[in-house]
Amino acid sequence: MRLHPIAERVGFFGTLIAVLVLALLPVHRLKEFGFDIGFHYDKLNHGIAFAALMIVGSLGWPERKMSLIISLALAGAAIEVLQGTTLIGRDLDGLDWAADCVGIACALAAMGCANSLVRRAA
Repeated sequence: MRLHPIAERVGFFGTLIAVLVLALLPVHRLKEFGFDIGFHYDKLNHGIAFAALMIVGSLGWPERKMSLIISLALAGAAIEVLQGTTLIGRDLDGLDWAADCVGIACALAAMGCANSLVRRAA
């Protein structure tokens, strides 16, 4: 039984907006606004961001995991393409997209383990 589906979905969209802002603002603009968050290893930032999106999205739409996986993978690819434009002025890096997908997979594995533990405890 889900108690707070609206809050879960709002949480997902809030997380998505934060990820998009951090991914699509030019680096110099982020520093102007005082943002120096995350790890200094860019791939870890990507993986954690997309793992968080997968987990929060799965809470909001538990019956649509496959659609969420595909949508997040496509969003990661779109972010990379946009980062490669002169407007954003960041680097297009296929390994960043791979890190996004690894983050999604790690979130799925963690959720599977958590579900298994909950079922065993019940």
